[in-house]
Amino acid sequence: MRKLIALLSLSLLFNCGNSNDSLVVKGQIKGLKKGTIYLKKATDSTLVTLDSVTVNGETPFELKSNIDEPQIHFLYLDKNDAKEDRISFFADKGVSEIQTTLKNFAYDAEIKGSKQQDILNDYLVMMSKFNNKSLELIKENFDALRVNDTILATEKEMAFNSLKRRKYLYTTNFALNHKNSEVAPYLALTELYDANIKLLDTINNALNKAVKTSLYGKNLQQFIDRIKTEE
Repeated sequence: MRKLIALLSLSLLFNCGNSNDSLVVKGQIKGLKKGTIYLKKATDSTLVTLDSVTVNGETPFELKSNIDEPQIHFLYLDKNDAKEDRISFFADKGVSEIQTTLKNFAYDAEIKGSKQQDILNDYLVMMSKFNNKSLELIKENFDALRVNDTILATEKEMAFNSLKRRKYLYTTNFALNHKNSEVAPYLALTELYDANIKLLDTINNALNKAVKTSLYGKNLQQFIDRIKTEE
């Protein structure tokens, strides 16, 4: 009996440990009739499938995977056609919830879950404004070139470059204000990869020890080292 109790205790302890290291993704896709949903992450530049589920109708879905540290994951929808839709989100241990629609799978996605995702959501709100203005300036530049108005085209190009610099500075300041989050090095790698190395160095030097040793913290250090070696 004592051996049985000991085994049950170990089993319970083991299961609890697994639960604490797991990611659960719950969600629903409005308008979906049938499709397969995949949970994936990037490993050594390769997308690896962690879990999948076939969904009929708009029923809620649930996907699970072990997770070691906060990292971007992807939700893929295969509708049995030539197009695969994808949503990216910052995953961490615990539950992430994703609500979206079939019509605008990525654009309509509402994501709740990790504290990193909450921070990233705030950043994306401002980025949508920058991106909308960028598209507006690109169109105005194109229209000016189409009617051979070189003065106006040059003006729009200068405005576009100025907006790009403002976007870099905003991203840098945002990362510095969230230097204790894995979002900071992630933004440096994905949004500032072609910016001045000084901006990358500024963010990297501000990161706390835990973030520096995270996946994106280590990747940022390697990226900076490679740039400096090639200079």
